[in-house]
Amino acid sequence: MSLKTNLHSLGEKLDSLSPSDGLALLSDLFPGKVVFSTSLGQEDQVITQLIAENLLDVHIFSLDTGRLFPETLDLIARTESKYKKRIEVLYPERTSVEKLVGDIGINGFYDSVENRKSCCFVRKVEPLKRALAGNSVWVTGLRAEQSPNRADMKKIEWDEANQIIKFNPLLDWTYDQMIAYIHEHRIPYNPLHDKGFISIGCAPCTRAITEGEDPRAGRWWWEESKKECGLHIK
Repeated sequence: MSLKTNLHSLGEKLDSLSPSDGLALLSDLFPGKVVFSTSLGQEDQVITQLIAENLLDVHIFSLDTGRLFPETLDLIARTESKYKKRIEVLYPERTSVEKLVGDIGINGFYDSVENRKSCCFVRKVEPLKRALAGNSVWVTGLRAEQSPNRADMKKIEWDEANQIIKFNPLLDWTYDQMIAYIHEHRIPYNPLHDKGFISIGCAPCTRAITEGEDPRAGRWWWEESKKECGLHIK
């Protein structure tokens, strides 16, 4: 099956399948070419559990930006221990980080949206592109409920920027549905979630939210933007 071909019919089939069955179908169609990028969020922990418990042929990787919370790094170890499955950790290029910090300062991302996006590109977007290269399907933990930017996404779509099929198995899950599944299956999760951190990214760019705030309000709270880092912009 060629990339970008028959995505509509494949999408119709995936819409009728559970997330685990959808992952299994794609891993059968594209053996050795399905990868899952986990940021260790609650959605991603659900998908990791589905992959591990069903012994699916899906490679799991994560991006260590160099500015993550200690709790996030600890969760990588706890997750690997529970599911006996290694999570590949990728890092930004050293020279690119050094140049970035030399140009804008250690915390220069606070100064402008342009600086922040430059930081996200060096620490997240470029390593992601390296991880996706040569693969056919990119699995993500996106949910439509997370933000208005994601409301019109489909379970499976073509990611033009990375020239890859993108599969969002939990796209139509609600927050309550996800939390219930985590508790039912005793899935390890970041303890910061219990302290009001709903969407967790880099430590300097993430804060807890208050009751009634949008789930993405805690990301890059000092700026007015689409609250995206560039990984999932069409």
